[in-house]
Amino acid sequence: MDRDGANVRGYFAWSLLDNFEWHLGYTKRFGLIYVDYKNGLTRHLKSSAYWFLQFLKAEGGA
Repeated sequence: MDRDGANVRGYFAWSLLDNFEWHLGYTKRFGLIYVDYKNGLTRHLKSSAYWFLQFLKAEGGA
């Protein structure tokens, strides 16, 4: 796909899951999926995960 003159082959998120950051530990969350560290590491989709899915569908990638 050509996007503004660039041959785009795909998109990726910075992080799929919340994880440990060397500088900030577990306090900063970057993932598309929230990890509950206090409740058995259960996972929950964040609104950003739903946004990313809709973005990929609109771009024809999902």
